[in-house]
Amino acid sequence: MGDVSRPGSQPVPRRIGVLGGTFDPVHIGHLRSALEVADALGLDELRLTPNARPPHRDTPQVTPHDRLAMVRCAVEGVAPLTVDARELQRDKPSYTIDTLELMRAELAADDQLFLLLGWDAFCGLPSWHRWEELLQHCHILVLQRPDADSEPPDALRNLLAARSVSDPLALEGPGGNITFVWQTPLAVSATQIRQLLASGKSVRFLVPDAVLAYIEAHGLYRASN
Repeated sequence: MGDVSRPGSQPVPRRIGVLGGTFDPVHIGHLRSALEVADALGLDELRLTPNARPPHRDTPQVTPHDRLAMVRCAVEGVAPLTVDARELQRDKPSYTIDTLELMRAELAADDQLFLLLGWDAFCGLPSWHRWEELLQHCHILVLQRPDADSEPPDALRNLLAARSVSDPLALEGPGGNITFVWQTPLAVSATQIRQLLASGKSVRFLVPDAVLAYIEAHGLYRASN
């Protein structure tokens, strides 16, 4: 897959997904969701991109180094999931538009870039830095859940009317459209995992074994942290 070419043909455009988050810690909900999208859309690569200083979230509980290490443990040997650490290398808030601009500059002109967003994050887009420019660089995949029956804010309705595509597999070109991917997420959250660890309870099977081993080896999320 990827940059494959045949005699007399152009290289096949690559299909790259981007899933950002604090990953504090990364858990099976993140990973299962990512794999389902990668499989459904035939992505060549899906990049988990840990946020450094997320503008819309609380400061992560553990260091960027530890969060990055856990994500790397989680995706090792799990194609097509990869890790993109560029946001942790910038000493400023993690603005998605900056990340997409950098990624787009590294790709071929016709490569497709897909930004994965949960429903709540999508509804919050109008508060994002330079949010109107996102679709210049990517398609947006909204991970729709059965319980996400709320209406999007007014600021997004015109955008949806103009840019929405009903079939995710029908997205064409490097970016510019929005589509919805139906998912039934696993009932697990990073907050729940941190609370269990702080109270000395097991989180086995909520995070990959390699991530659990890292948490235990480094004493992360204990009540004294």
